Amino acid sequence: MKTSMADTPAPGGTFHVMTRATLQTALNSAKCGDSILMEAGATFDGTIVLPAKNCDDNHWIIIRTSAPDSALPPEGTRLTPCYAGVAALPGRPSFSCSSTKNVLPKLMFSSAGSGPVIMADGANHYRLIGLEITRGIPKTTISNLVINEKGGTADHIIIDRSWLHGTAQDETTRGIMLTASTYVGIVDSFFTDFHCDALGTCTDSQAIGGGVGAHAMGPYKIVNNFLESSGENIIFGGGGGDHTPEDIEIRRNHLFKPLTWMKGQPGFVGGRNGRPFIVKNLFELKNGIRVLFEGNVLENSWGGFSQAGFAILLTPKNQNNLCPLCVVHDVTIRYTSIRHVGNGFQIANVASVAGGVSQGMWNVSIHDVLIDDIDGVAYAGGGHLFQQSNGSPLVLHDIVINHVTALSKDTKAAMIAVGNQKTYPEMYGFIWSNNIFTGGIGITTTGGGAINCAYHQDTVGVLNNCFKQPDFSRNAIIASGAKWPSENFAAASRAEVKFANGAAQSFTGYQLQPSSPYAHAGTDGKDLGADVEALSAAVAGVR
Repeated sequence: MKTSMADTPAPGGTFHVMTRATLQTALNSAKCGDSILMEAGATFDGTIVLPAKNCDDNHWIIIRTSAPDSALPPEGTRLTPCYAGVAALPGRPSFSCSSTKNVLPKLMFSSAGSGPVIMADGANHYRLIGLEITRGIPKTTISNLVINEKGGTADHIIIDRSWLHGTAQDETTRGIMLTASTYVGIVDSFFTDFHCDALGTCTDSQAIGGGVGAHAMGPYKIVNNFLESSGENIIFGGGGGDHTPEDIEIRRNHLFKPLTWMKGQPGFVGGRNGRPFIVKNLFELKNGIRVLFEGNVLENSWGGFSQAGFAILLTPKNQNNLCPLCVVHDVTIRYTSIRHVGNGFQIANVASVAGGVSQGMWNVSIHDVLIDDIDGVAYAGGGHLFQQSNGSPLVLHDIVINHVTALSKDTKAAMIAVGNQKTYPEMYGFIWSNNIFTGGIGITTTGGGAINCAYHQDTVGVLNNCFKQPDFSRNAIIASGAKWPSENFAAASRAEVKFANGAAQSFTGYQLQPSSPYAHAGTDGKDLGADVEALSAAVAGVR
């Protein structure tokens, strides 16, 4: 999807508006190709509706700050709250403001439900630039800051260099809902304070959610954003639907949960009644086809609620038996960093709680990913690197994990936890190669007793009993007493691996020294583990 300014021309007239009423009037009367300039620093309180007009790729409608381009970060550079006059937010990375002049008009929703931006049925070819989109009224739950009108569709929508946020202690469920929409881009923007508190009104929150409902969905482009939510920072699926979102590009985003949301941490912030926010994971796919997840930085996920601090979940789900066509396939996750989590990846094809079976999952490639500081104690998880399990007759298949470096602090955690009912077919097409893993207790069962193919099996037994002709080769396994298949390497400690600077506090610290026994030891002649040099280049400037 093309999202540059050059690709969204607006050669028409210009409206300069000062109030919400005049803004809606301008939107209603604007012609394709017009620009609407909202007064920089002004507050526009109330809902606006983006009307449906018969626009095309050469005549977009642009809604933007009245401040000049020079007052915003250059195109392709992420906007931060500095541009709304906010120099810092507690628990977040430094904004490094060069100025805190407020140049963003504030669209504020002071009611219940969804708002302030509603896209009318058929809304198309709108680009929003340099806006602060938020909510008002404390103690009220807001559902979505940006969404289609109920039952409506939208296409060719771009959110560019904007700050979307809730408030520090109120329940704000979601920034943008991507449903019944095609060709939507979210670029160079900043999302904060999307959360639901325990025992509150809402139960799940996202910076960006999608993949549910009727009508076609995708392509979607989510590039170079800061995305913060207590639930899932990004999710596709998780509800009823009769379509699957397709062609999803998620690159160079910082997915982050402030540790100040963890109860017991210094500076703890929870809901207004002191309850913690409901924390789930950083990225989840329950419904999605052809997904590229590349060059992202993921930080902080912990358990204690309905999940156990996994970073990434790939879990096709017929949620509440309302999405039998839900499916996940053709997914690539690469050149990505994950840090400070209770568990690594959950890759599972299982029925919903209500018993509904999805269409399953296949064709997943995970490579050149670095996961460090998996800590089940600190982050209330199991400390496992991977969970790979099946609970459906449409068996999980064709999953490749290659050139991954994943390190857990838990010596009693599983490297891989495996599950599949013996009554279902064996999982097949599984490859684990050229990785560096902490071994822990090896490959073991997810539980469930004798019906699980991994029940009472050692590491080699699990591989042979649960998978059809698995390829587990040329992996370096650190500090594990488990027995491993031949063509793998056992390292007594991290020191024996010879990372570039031992404990490694940076990405490049996980490069192998030339003298490492695992340098050039891969099936492809490359070093085992992630290509840290390529990963560092992919995530440069993301955090």
